[in-house]
Amino acid sequence: MELKKNVVAAIASALGLYIQSEQEAAALLAMQQKALAQRPYQPYIAYSVAGRQAAMEARWMWQMRLVR
Repeated sequence: MELKKNVVAAIASALGLYIQSEQEAAALLAMQQKALAQRPYQPYIAYSVAGRQAAMEARWMWQMRLVR
C-alpha cells in the first residue's frame, strides 16, 4: 500500500489540533476549578432560612385567605 504524503500530513495535523484542544480544555477546567476554590464561602445560617420560610408561610396564609 502506497502512502500519500498529503494524507499523512492531514492526519498528523488533525491529531495535533485534537491534542492541542484537549490540553486547552484541561487548562480551562483547571482555571475554573481554581476560581471556584478562591470564591468566598457563604456560611449556612439557620436563622435566616427559618425567617425566610416564616415570611413565605405568612404570605401564603394571606393569599389563601386563611388568616381570620
